Amino acid sequence: MDQPLAGKSIAILVSNGFEELEMTEPQRALLKTGAKLHTISTETGLVNGWHGKSWGHYFPVDKLLGEVLGADYDMLILPGGERSIAKLQQSAHTRRIVGHFLDARKPIAAIDHGIQLLAIPGKLRKRTLAAPEAYREALTAAGAIISDDPLVVDPITVTALGHDELPAFVEQVVKLFTDAAQMRKAA
Repeated sequence: MDQPLAGKSIAILVSNGFEELEMTEPQRALLKTGAKLHTISTETGLVNGWHGKSWGHYFPVDKLLGEVLGADYDMLILPGGERSIAKLQQSAHTRRIVGHFLDARKPIAAIDHGIQLLAIPGKLRKRTLAAPEAYREALTAAGAIISDDPLVVDPITVTALGHDELPAFVEQVVKLFTDAAQMRKAA
């Protein structure tokens, strides 16, 4: 079995109310590549997903947000979910970790509401992103170029507007993360 991401650590940044499928679908696909995934959260013990129009399943938290460094991980996933993102935005640790990934040019996958976590002033450096209308101004101010496409892949970022793009998003996340791992290995 080919495991192109064996030995790579991927952080999934969530809080209560994250969109369950936006976490579990990429997670399932990346586990098949041999990657080691950690759920990083503001919550202790368990974090509760949102599925459809109600609360979903509980998932174990591997590490607390305030106790990790971006340098501990090779790649980052930012699922959506209004409740989750609102809580993550209140933490300086979120900005510290996301900022590290942006500065270090490490691969990031963000979908739906998760895209707004990328809006750190001066950090996007002309990255092209898909973004919901509500976040476009903040992302542009942070240096992003906003595309009208619902799914955008730039050299180290995959962004998608939501559930309609989820299958293609997952495919592109695996491809980008695999390509990034191979490029770093060759360097």
